[in-house]
Amino acid sequence: MKHILLSIACFCLSTAASFSQTAVKLDTVMPVRGLAIAAPSQQGIPLFIKFIEEELAPAHFNLLILRVDWNYDYKSHPELKDPNPLTLDNVRQIADACRKHGIRVAPQINLLGHQSWAKTTYALLREYPEFDETPHVHTEDYTGWPNPDGLYCKSYCPLHPGVHKVVFELIDELTAAFDTDLFHAGMDEVFYIGDDKCPRCSGHDKAELFAGEVSAIRNHLALTGKKLMIWGDRLIDGKTTGIGAWEASMNNTHRAIDLIPKDVFICDWHYERADQTAVYFAMKGFDVATCPWRKPEIALVQLDDMIRFRANATRQMAPHFRGIIETVWSGADGFLKSYYNPETYKQEVSDAVTLKKLMEAYKQMY
Repeated sequence: MKHILLSIACFCLSTAASFSQTAVKLDTVMPVRGLAIAAPSQQGIPLFIKFIEEELAPAHFNLLILRVDWNYDYKSHPELKDPNPLTLDNVRQIADACRKHGIRVAPQINLLGHQSWAKTTYALLREYPEFDETPHVHTEDYTGWPNPDGLYCKSYCPLHPGVHKVVFELIDELTAAFDTDLFHAGMDEVFYIGDDKCPRCSGHDKAELFAGEVSAIRNHLALTGKKLMIWGDRLIDGKTTGIGAWEASMNNTHRAIDLIPKDVFICDWHYERADQTAVYFAMKGFDVATCPWRKPEIALVQLDDMIRFRANATRQMAPHFRGIIETVWSGADGFLKSYYNPETYKQEVSDAVTLKKLMEAYKQMY
């Protein structure tokens, strides 16, 4: 924690000599303090609201990325909703609680990639199999990673003539339900793109295909003044950086970074090391937040890095370093059970422990 406080003090001296450390507002030091988590079940709504009001708000969080996917009672496409999904009233309860405490909400639907997991094909490709980029690869053949088909998660074909009508209607309905001008499209870990057997994508440049999909979603949102957020891994060269195939791209999508609009917000996730690729995104002209997960010591280094980046960057680059977004990859209900369990805090590796450490840091920064 000492290294974080030292960086804050340096920031204060470098930005306004007349300011004392305690007078500098948290929004100046760290504009975005976010959490990315799955939406709760209907039954989990009361505890989730309590978590927002009694945990996130007092710790000065101001962004909630909520993975909704198919957990909503879509009226535009009821065939895509999960059993017992969140209702409009449920969503408005969450949105109202966030608004009351100055927390912006970015609902998320995983787009392009993550259309399956292991042997399960998710709603979009299950109901619209014609959208599948790789119909010749069967999820029921999944045998764990790695496997002969290189199957991780399926993708939809970005050049299918019918896919965007469905996708855009879902985006519009969900952002209207949350009454928000932010939307997160996921788009991480896209391993299937430009497949040789796809009648539309075969032979196309993978970077251009990825950039085209990002741009299509961004342009649709821009029509109504909304902003797109995506994970940043597909825009990093996994080979040159040595970061590899998970937190970066090994299938040549990285060149899309020079082909997409600069107002796309990048969520730059790194979980095992504090890779400083936020600098790369800022140098390319993008707003970026660093996204840790379950290793507290890594998250605190990333927080310190973000503070230093803002303090030491040029006047042009500093505003692009936006902050930290903690990620949770379990279900919201299960996470909250862990979060409120004292036994959790005996663990050294835990998303709940990491979140608590960030909360403590934010409170000391204010």
